[in-house]
Amino acid sequence: MIYAAGGIRCVSFGYRHASTRFIHFDGVYDFPNGSFVPLGTPGGNMSKSMPFVRGLLGALTVGALAVVAGCATTPEPQATSTPSASAAPETPEPYAGPIAFVGDELEWFLFSADEITAIFPNVGNVNAPDAAFEQISDGGGPNPDPEICSALIAEPSLGSIGTRSVSWTSSASDDQDGRLEVLQFADEEAVQSRMDQYVKAASQCGEFRFNNASTFDSTVLDSEDGVQAIAGSLVIDSGSYQSYQGYAAVGNVLVSFWQPFTGDSALDSDAVAASLMERASEAKTKLIDELTANPPVPAEVPSEVDASAPWSEWQITAAGVGPIRLGVELDEAIASVPDARVEEPEWEGGPTRLVSPDGNASVVLQRAEGQSAVSAIAVGFANVAGDRNHDGAALPSADGVRVGDPVAAAVEAFPEGTMLRVVSSAEDFYVWSTREGVLLRFRADRDVTEEGAVITGIQVEDATLQKAPVFG
Repeated sequence: MIYAAGGIRCVSFGYRHASTRFIHFDGVYDFPNGSFVPLGTPGGNMSKSMPFVRGLLGALTVGALAVVAGCATTPEPQATSTPSASAAPETPEPYAGPIAFVGDELEWFLFSADEITAIFPNVGNVNAPDAAFEQISDGGGPNPDPEICSALIAEPSLGSIGTRSVSWTSSASDDQDGRLEVLQFADEEAVQSRMDQYVKAASQCGEFRFNNASTFDSTVLDSEDGVQAIAGSLVIDSGSYQSYQGYAAVGNVLVSFWQPFTGDSALDSDAVAASLMERASEAKTKLIDELTANPPVPAEVPSEVDASAPWSEWQITAAGVGPIRLGVELDEAIASVPDARVEEPEWEGGPTRLVSPDGNASVVLQRAEGQSAVSAIAVGFANVAGDRNHDGAALPSADGVRVGDPVAAAVEAFPEGTMLRVVSSAEDFYVWSTREGVLLRFRADRDVTEEGAVITGIQVEDATLQKAPVFG
């Protein structure tokens, strides 16, 4: 009961129960592509409380209260407290790590059929993008003068570890298609080294000799975000060989295009270089956005492996094979399997083979040119001297995939790889890689695109340890 008299407010309370209501706020999370991204208040189970009864001074005892009657001077109005707003979602820090594209992310660099027709001259039919790739040679050939101009003649794919490409017919040639190749390398350093050579060639090979007079009329562009692009017309031996070609580089990706032509060049090198640079910049922005929302997590590898366990129980991971680790000195790698029989290399720097105590399995240790650390470890057929035909069941496996399994099993276990054929050595592979430049090569008994192709060997390799080709 409430009444007022002479500026005095009198309040009478009957029996009441005082209660407090608590509102709990749990962290809210999103799970795109299997990743945890905080969208609300960080910290998980945070709680906030809000009194159900406001404006009372002092502590209230939960339970029955005695009847209180009395009058008091009307207090000055007090500001009521308001609940603090929930913390705004935190904006993640932009990804600032290495710019490393893998798998189907390489497709972000490709042009559509309409774009290809608009960018390049004399384009006919444009084929669908392809994850299968053919590399003709493994390097070598005559040197032009100056030698740096050989960069314009050698296959750009040398040293690459993943590819996506698109090809098209050209009115200039009935048997040679134009093509654009998106080439993934082990790391940013490998691509920058290669692009530096192309830039140097563009500056020194405006006129050069390759048997006879040759030219490369080109445009070189640099963007503010570190993307470089080159486009030009190459004429060798006074016109015996002519092609439009160019390059763009960002992160661990080198983009290369090539198209034959006859007569006078119709290529707008400025426009083509700008298109290559713009698409590469778009891909870089897209990757940063993707890795900001979903930070990359390196693959887990076993910390300890029982070297005495049957070799068939060993796993092929990004770290190595069983107890044998990539990147360690050869002596340390051999010592990690104390019971193995060692077959020394037949020449300096050649492969070393370790044979299991029962003789049913072996692994091949390889070192990069001029290095002492182990850069690759292979089981099964490795195309080296002394290859054995071991039963795949006795060899280590990669996530359950073994020598003798169909290549389709590797594609399923390690999706978004590249199907590679090396013509000069008649080798066929399905290649899969990590962002860190470690790759798995599943060697096949035939073209991996053919039905029934079987795995004959599995190799894990740290491609960052490999020596990059140097021209000039």
